[in-house]
Amino acid sequence: MTADLPLAGRGCVVTGGSRGIGAAVVRLALAQGADVVFGYHSDEKQARALADELCAAHPERRCTPLYADVADTGAAARFAAAALDRLDRFDILVNNAGITRDTLFARMAPEQWHQVIGTNLDSMYTITRPLLMPLVKQRSGAIVNIASSAGLHGTPGQTAYSAAKAGIIGFTKALAKEIGSRGVTVNAVAPGLIETDMTAAIPGDRAEFLRSLIPGQAFGSPQDVAHLVCFLASDRARYITGQAVEISGGLVV
Repeated sequence: MTADLPLAGRGCVVTGGSRGIGAAVVRLALAQGADVVFGYHSDEKQARALADELCAAHPERRCTPLYADVADTGAAARFAAAALDRLDRFDILVNNAGITRDTLFARMAPEQWHQVIGTNLDSMYTITRPLLMPLVKQRSGAIVNIASSAGLHGTPGQTAYSAAKAGIIGFTKALAKEIGSRGVTVNAVAPGLIETDMTAAIPGDRAEFLRSLIPGQAFGSPQDVAHLVCFLASDRARYITGQAVEISGGLVV
């Protein structure tokens, strides 16, 4: 590790890496010296365009997109095996894949609940389990799970999403205690309002109201979150584990 390249020589797997926070993590991990495999689900063209761009910018490193259905145990296992096959070594897992199906709980259809829980929470099992033992066996590595302020505080209209993200935080704390003696850290990052496709869908008046609740009067950027994720994945954070670090611009201070 060097000051300029804190992830030099590391192998990194990122789920949901083709856009938003995931793409920002992929970009920064490459810039900080890592080889990266990232998962995509619905837009292969976008994923391959990102990989081509980053491979051109960092020809000495590898950036590989792979299809991943994180809600399906078999598909997730195939993704994990393929990711390991494409990396010389594996050190960092970033569980970022997630969706929302926002609606009031009284109106929520069963499929909306199961889609959100399956993609956001079940993926903690389907992706992490097949990738855990390589980290444990080498007695080093980092897992960073993307939670949400909604998982810490709850958000009306996002009951399923809040439940899933709260579950990620519990998962993080328990797994950190299980494998801490093996030299592997496990942390969660809990973003607030970040400029992504999700927040772009918020109606204008509602978005302005939400900005007014933030001391800085602005949403965060995916890059803000990526810097925290990559810090937690580096040796600089080797003594930090089991934490849920909120990054929300003071939204809930």
